[in-house]
Amino acid sequence: MGVRLQMGFGRYLASVAVEPRDRAAALDLRAQCFRAGRPDEEPLDAICDHVVVRRGADGPVVAACRLLRLTRREELGRSYAARFHDLSPLANLPMPMIEMGRFCVAPSADGPDPARALWGLVAALVLREGVTTLFGCTSFPGTDPERYADALALLHARHLGPVGRRTASRAPLAFPLSDWALSAYDEARALRQMPALLRAYLAMGGWVGSHAVIDRDLGTIHVLTALDVARIPPQRARRLRSLAGGDG
Repeated sequence: MGVRLQMGFGRYLASVAVEPRDRAAALDLRAQCFRAGRPDEEPLDAICDHVVVRRGADGPVVAACRLLRLTRREELGRSYAARFHDLSPLANLPMPMIEMGRFCVAPSADGPDPARALWGLVAALVLREGVTTLFGCTSFPGTDPERYADALALLHARHLGPVGRRTASRAPLAFPLSDWALSAYDEARALRQMPALLRAYLAMGGWVGSHAVIDRDLGTIHVLTALDVARIPPQRARRLRSLAGGDG
């Protein structure tokens, strides 16, 4: 077996690996973060790469995500997002793409470094493989949209995808973000309401689809989030390239 890619980030080690212990550790962390300890494995995991961040070479896994590589537009239907969203607006974008899913950081993690290490390894893969678009379902905890009124209003006002690329939802428990268009909202509160992953996407120039989905299975509300790699602002792109270099 062995490691496909491994990078150091200070005291953290991020890797895309095929070792059974790494995959099992990623699934264990997912169970903790998404299922209150219940198993989270599903068939899609078999065709994804699993990224893990350990505290030291043999320490605990403190962050993880899975990556689905897509090299042909016909493969978009294999993605997790396609279960909930009509991805046809993405079909004319250049390939390859990566769907990033189940992004999670251990509740016991100390500070932002585990998430940065995860992003650093993903950035290295994006650069190495010429990935044009990152996308995925970014989740708010819980299923009550009232909790996130300001955040949903901000997404609708400023962060909808470009016309022609804006995905809609095919899920029964979906609602248009326009339902939460507010004449006034508190931007600071909106940003506090957003999960860190969504804020990271938006800071890099990412955008969201036109609908949010209430996911009873995971107990979340999610939005389809996408990032055009070529349109990342220069300062952010330099930061990502720096992260992608690791620290040796």
